Amino acid sequence: MGLEEKNEEYGADQIQILKGLEAVRKRPGMYIGSTSTRGLHHLVYEIVDNSVDEALAGTCDHIEVTIHKGNSVTVCDNGRGIPVGINHQAGIPAVEVVFTILHAGGKFGGGGYKVSGGLHGVGASVVNALSEWLEVRIFKEGKIYQQRYERGATMYSLKIVGECDPEKHGTEVTFFPDREIFDDIEFDFDTLKQRFREMAFLTKGLKFTFTDEREEEPKVRTFHYEGGIVEFVKYLNRSSTALYDKIIYCEGIRNNVYVEVAMQHNDGFKENTYGFVNNIVTPEGGMHVEGFRTALTKTFNDYARANKLLKESEPNLSGEDIREGMTAIISVKIEDPQFEGQTKQKLGNSEARGAVNAIVSEQLKIFLEQNPEVGRKTVDKSLTAQRAREAARKARDLTRRKSALDGMALPGKLADCTDKNPKNCEIFIVEGDSAGGSAKTARSRATQAILPLRGKILNVEKARLDRIYGNAEIKAMITAFGTGIHEDFDISKLRYDKIIIMTDADVDGAHIATLMLTFLYRFMPELIKQGHVYLAQPPLYKVEKNRKQYYAYSDAELDKILREIGRDQNNKIQRYKGLGEMDADQLWETTMDPAKRILKRVNMDEDAASEIDLTFTTLMGDKVEPRREFIEENAKYVQNLDV
Repeated sequence: MGLEEKNEEYGADQIQILKGLEAVRKRPGMYIGSTSTRGLHHLVYEIVDNSVDEALAGTCDHIEVTIHKGNSVTVCDNGRGIPVGINHQAGIPAVEVVFTILHAGGKFGGGGYKVSGGLHGVGASVVNALSEWLEVRIFKEGKIYQQRYERGATMYSLKIVGECDPEKHGTEVTFFPDREIFDDIEFDFDTLKQRFREMAFLTKGLKFTFTDEREEEPKVRTFHYEGGIVEFVKYLNRSSTALYDKIIYCEGIRNNVYVEVAMQHNDGFKENTYGFVNNIVTPEGGMHVEGFRTALTKTFNDYARANKLLKESEPNLSGEDIREGMTAIISVKIEDPQFEGQTKQKLGNSEARGAVNAIVSEQLKIFLEQNPEVGRKTVDKSLTAQRAREAARKARDLTRRKSALDGMALPGKLADCTDKNPKNCEIFIVEGDSAGGSAKTARSRATQAILPLRGKILNVEKARLDRIYGNAEIKAMITAFGTGIHEDFDISKLRYDKIIIMTDADVDGAHIATLMLTFLYRFMPELIKQGHVYLAQPPLYKVEKNRKQYYAYSDAELDKILREIGRDQNNKIQRYKGLGEMDADQLWETTMDPAKRILKRVNMDEDAASEIDLTFTTLMGDKVEPRREFIEENAKYVQNLDV
């Protein structure tokens, strides 16, 4: 059949049986997603999730996480402590079962936990399998128990190594990621910090202490929110202007589902709704989010009709209208959560939909009756959104096309490529006609399209859909990409495999790139999720010496070049500030040639959706103070700042 024949025997003995934790080490991606940085951080989350489950059980109120020098990590809680007695089914201590046997734990209906996040029972054992070493210490009944493992193998039997205060109880796990497994074992402080802050918001009263000992001056952050998700909404809305002061909070239990909902509208135009199940984020929503949206739409429409805020002749407000500018957290705790897929992206329990719907309907109705000003302001904003949505629909209809560019002139000044196979094609979004002219001359006409934009595009963070559809530069991008936006988005119609943002290496260029990323994230996020968006990296410097040219993409690279060629008066160093300063040959050689260029793919961690939303709102929103705080906190990371 065109394949090289192989005479290797395939019999009964070729069927492999992987014992113990060998399967995890053989295929780590099946258990933690990947062996990249994301998979590395997943190790910490798995151990911390176990401690949070103790908090959900009401037996733990403090979790301490420490990154030590060298990148080992300790997670310590004041929960009940993993049981140390012999598990008669396995014939070994229960703690050893937890760390060495897959799908073992107290979360399978044995009465250990009513609700839990780590429901698959693979967390602790997977972390053990993917660590060079792991030590667990358990504090129980005045004794300290300890056991050590190396790459999943038990090094000695569980033993008592000391005594402690009889009142002290809990579990302490320290592990060092396996360098044979992971591409890099450097933990990112900010990634972990965001995760722990979110967990603290979602577990009312739980205190997190996070310490990073890797720098000379250790960094310590504490997260503790007695107000729970009410404080979460307040935190997420801090870069926006609230439409009303009170945060709406609904809480209750229905059909054995514990429901918490907090929401508040702001004067912006984006909906930010986040669903959580047993503290696990559900990026694709699910039944709990469906129940919330149904209750929200019906309750606000009923309120608007009853209070004559909607005329009889006017249609009902759509859910989209009501949710404009809304930040909401829907958190449910459920005994037997059913997720769609191992990645826990979407909740499937229908009882969650009914529980959330009932609780929000009842309590939101009472809240609006007691706070008529909140109801009036929200309905007024929704009516404005309804009118803008209708205007946007008309504008959108003008931009729609039956197929790519059929019956329409090329958008803007698009210089399209000749190859019609999207997999082979890429489009450069370039600022200004000058850089656009150089790029058009430099490009490979077969596979590279150029779309120059005039000036800075509309800041979509501050605009409704009708203005967005009316903006010439944004319309040009929508038409060129071919996918449509918002509810019309269809990635199968994408005309280019790579969308490359190519801006000047200065402050203005960075601002334009941020405006473009804001637009793509808010209206075409799937392009980012599926890895189609890139940032071009033009050189910062050109060095000439003895008629030879060298290009440096960073100050460090410039220093390296100067060391190699010698530092003397014959060196001519040019600092590029604009792409237009390069002729076509230089632009091709440094920034556009697929064989030589540097591209940065824009990635998106869906687990950190709330922080991504907040970052865009902070940077691109109206409030100055949060932006100033952000700049002060991150100033040390700035490179290539023009002075």
